[in-house]
Amino acid sequence: MELLTLTPAQKKSRRGRNIALGVVLFGLVVAFYVVTLVKFSNGMVQ
Repeated sequence: MELLTLTPAQKKSRRGRNIALGVVLFGLVVAFYVVTLVKFSNGMVQ
């Protein structure tokens, strides 16, 4: 099996993409959590 060796620029680019993807996923988790809390709290008030 042939392994690829990445240049420092490619490693930096990949790290940046991974961090951006992690931030987006974290934002989605927070958004779903907040929406769920709002739905439950609105349902309990009535």
